[in-house]
Amino acid sequence: MTTSDASTSEVAPDKPRRQYDLDETGFNEVPKKWRKFYRHWGGPGDKLGRNEVVCPVCKIVIRSARELRPGDKVYCMPCMSRMIVVEGPDDHFIAEVIF
Repeated sequence: MTTSDASTSEVAPDKPRRQYDLDETGFNEVPKKWRKFYRHWGGPGDKLGRNEVVCPVCKIVIRSARELRPGDKVYCMPCMSRMIVVEGPDDHFIAEVIF
């Protein structure tokens, strides 16, 4: 099996999650305490990190202080949607709305 064939969920239990330092991004649509966890999406050319996923409802990038993995649940404060992280094409994550 090559590394491109290996899914993240297969290697997830063996590796610890990476931690990320989140900086303020100028996103002022949520209370100040939570602003570092969101940013505006830059469109199709925007490169997402392993700790980021785009909300399919309002197109805001949800950021995490730790690496995301399939099965993680995330919350979008601007549109109040709850989502589950799933693997998408091109080795990045997408979010599916569950509530």
